[in-house]
Parts: sequence; structure tokens; C-alpha cells
Amino acid sequence: MVKKTTAKDGDHVVTMREVAKAAGVSIKTVSNVVNDYEFVSDATRAKVHKAIDELGYVINVSARNLRRGSTGIIALAIPDLQLPYFAQLSSLIITEAKKLGLRVIVEPTLYSREGELDALHGSQTAMVDGLIYSPLELGPDDAAEVEVDYPLVLIGERIFTDKVDHIATENVEGAKRATSYLLQTGCQRVAVVGVHPGEEVGSAALRFRGYREALEEAGVPFDPALVVLSIMWHRNDGVAAMNTLLDSGVRPDGVVALNDMLASGVMHSIQMHNLRIPEDISVIGFDNSDDSQYLSPALTSIAPGLEAVARLSVRALKNRIDGQPPLEGDSTDPVFRKVSSTLVVRNSTRVI
Repeated sequence: MVKKTTAKDGDHVVTMREVAKAAGVSIKTVSNVVNDYEFVSDATRAKVHKAIDELGYVINVSARNLRRGSTGIIALAIPDLQLPYFAQLSSLIITEAKKLGLRVIVEPTLYSREGELDALHGSQTAMVDGLIYSPLELGPDDAAEVEVDYPLVLIGERIFTDKVDHIATENVEGAKRATSYLLQTGCQRVAVVGVHPGEEVGSAALRFRGYREALEEAGVPFDPALVVLSIMWHRNDGVAAMNTLLDSGVRPDGVVALNDMLASGVMHSIQMHNLRIPEDISVIGFDNSDDSQYLSPALTSIAPGLEAVARLSVRALKNRIDGQPPLEGDSTDPVFRKVSSTLVVRNSTRVI
């Protein structure tokens, strides 16, 4: 016997996701049943209603009616507003949304799987017209989670699915470009800082792959001693990672940091070890954050094209809200676009 836990009980509000799991169907199917859509078999409809009754799921009629209308508000779910990458991306998305007459609610998910799932399935989703979604904790096995009953555009590299619109960046290509540039400037021992142990998808894994590909193409042997792990990508993590590398006696002549915050910490560590940038060790970051040009020396970095990510993701979402094809053309099929990256050369690297 399943205990009913409704909003009246005060301890838990049952979500559509829980109903879908109990009924053995998708969230989209539950939504179709709740909204009395056609083309749902009687057997499936009965399973969903049985799960609703057993769990005590309460349909929010006012929220459902609101979604059928339009609020002029979209949501943006991102991991962390303190990282310059996400702060800059949020600002750009807000600017693009304003051009199209939309307001944006920003919801930091704080590196939490629960927070990312709540951003997808929580009751607040009924109060917005659509969602731009950047997960870090969900992975390939969670692809079904993003098949929701409202307009959604996926950004980032944690989940790849052909079921929803997706705007991605050149992580492999960008890191490969950064590593190749260091090799072309004469670096022979290039370290990489910020690798996530065991990760197979996501920005860290893809950027590490680009690093490996550049070494292989240049005929430079891969040295595991030059790979520095760091789960988080803040400035203090870059300091700690580079301190660990240099204090171990390993001496690179170039560093690819997997984001600019790590790179700024790496540079601080190098200078605290009385080494010069770029004469002793060159440093390249990734993201081309606003602060990178003001570091000393100014940081060479990969610009991932966030302006294009913001423009395309907002446009695709607005078109979905309006019932139009997501981007150019007549097809209403989900789109996948990868935005080009560029290398911005400054003073933290030697000149070719």
C-alpha cells in the first residue's frame, strides 16, 4: 500500500516525475493523461490514474491553465552564478530574452542532482513559458528526464539526446586548439589542470579529450604526471592544483587550464614559486571571461562563443513557445547546434 503524501499532509508534494515512475511511463505520458490529450491507450491511462490515486498526486489546475496561456517569463537553470562563465552567460541570455519581450528567472542548481531535477519537474515550471537548462550533475542515463511537457532548450555537454533542442560549444576543438598553440610556441611539456577523474561526458572530459588529441597529432607522448585533477573549477582550486604539481617536482613549460578561474589560480601559484609567465611557463585558459584580460599578464584563452549560445538558445525557446520551428527552416524536429570557438591570444603565452 503506497502512503499518500499530498500538499495537505505538509511533508511532501508528489511530483509528476514520481507518478511517471510509479506507472512505468514517461513524464510526457503522465502530462498527456492529466491534460486529457488524445491518443493515449485506455490501459496506459488506467495505469497513470492508478498511480495518481495511490500517490495522492494533486493536479494544480490554476498552474495548468497558466501554462496553456503565456506568462512572458522563461527560466534559466545553471549550476553557479559565482563562476564568471555562468554569470556572463546569464547576462547574455537575459539581454537576448529582453529583445524578444521575455523576462528571465535565473535558478542556480548549486551542483546538486536534486536541484537539477527540481528545476525540470518542480511546481515552478508551470509558472514559466519554457526553460533553458544547463545541467552538471545529470548524465547520459538521465536523458529521459529532459523530455518534459513544456518548451526546453538544453545547453552544455552533460546530456546528449535527439529528443530536445540543444545548443553546445566546441569543448574538444577548443582545448585541442589551446594545446596545439602551446606546442607551436615551443612548449614540450604541457600540463592540463582541472580534469575530473572517471568522467566520460561533460566539459572536463571533452576538453581533456581535446588536449589528448592535440598531443597525439603533434607526436608528443602523453605523460600522466602532467594531468592534474580538480573537481571544482574555482580560483583556489587552480592554486591548490598547481601547487601540488610544482611541489611534486614536476615542471611543465605550458599549462592548459580547463577554465579561466583555474587559470588565474594556476598563474598565482606559478608566480608564488618565483617562476615567470610566459618565459618559464605559458598558461592558457578556457571561457575568455571578462576578467581574463585584466590578469597580470593578461590571459590567453579560448572564447567559446557565449554570445551565439545565448542568441540561439533564446531564439529556439521563443520559437518553440510560439509553436514555430526552433531555428531557420521549416522542420520542427529538435535541433543540435555547436557554436564555434576562437583562440584569443594575450600575454600569458609566448608568440609563435
